[in-house]
Amino acid sequence: MNARLKCAALMVGMVVVLMAGCQSSTQNPTTDNASADNAAQGDKKGGGKKARSGETVKIPAGTELSVRLVNPIDTGSASAGSSFDATLAAPITVNGAEVVPVGSAVSGKITNVVSSGRLSRPAELSLTLDSLSPRSGENVAISTDTWSDKGESHKKRDIEMIGGGAAAGALIGALAGGKKGAAIGAAAGGGGGTAVAAGTGKKEIKLASETKLSFTLKEAITLPAR
Repeated sequence: MNARLKCAALMVGMVVVLMAGCQSSTQNPTTDNASADNAAQGDKKGGGKKARSGETVKIPAGTELSVRLVNPIDTGSASAGSSFDATLAAPITVNGAEVVPVGSAVSGKITNVVSSGRLSRPAELSLTLDSLSPRSGENVAISTDTWSDKGESHKKRDIEMIGGGAAAGALIGALAGGKKGAAIGAAAGGGGGTAVAAGTGKKEIKLASETKLSFTLKEAITLPAR
């Protein structure tokens, strides 16, 4: 009797072990399926993020672009139509969000340049931006207002210099030969003053490297969202 009971108990134990194994094997596919569902949902979410990364942002007209020159510009050597390079000195933001970072490359054109004359003509310089290259690499055409500068007129200084030379010459001439000598001295002195003014009168506009300039967008531009 005892042997039969022991045998029956052993068989029951084996059945219990087999049933537990079956339950574990049926639970694993469920777990795997749940993992697969989660992965699929993750892929869908990832796909949504990729779609959002393709969105664009519009930078409106009137936005100020603050830039720093890469190379110097001198009206004594520059020519109209030449290009120049610069970098953004401040980020471009839209609704408080940065859309183009500091240091992004910009380029522009010298639209007008006048070298200083030696007597009365002041130097002139006009610049405009035509291209923006955000750090992501794309090159975007832009249109801005014109930055311009005009050198100070040195006509008054030249007149004073020429007049001063004539007065000094007249004084010397008068001391040397009376009225006739004064007239000759004035002419000679005036000529000398003119020569000095002509030799020292050029005042070019010189913008050093890293000079900070400001421009304003005339037309809105569209960029990929960062």
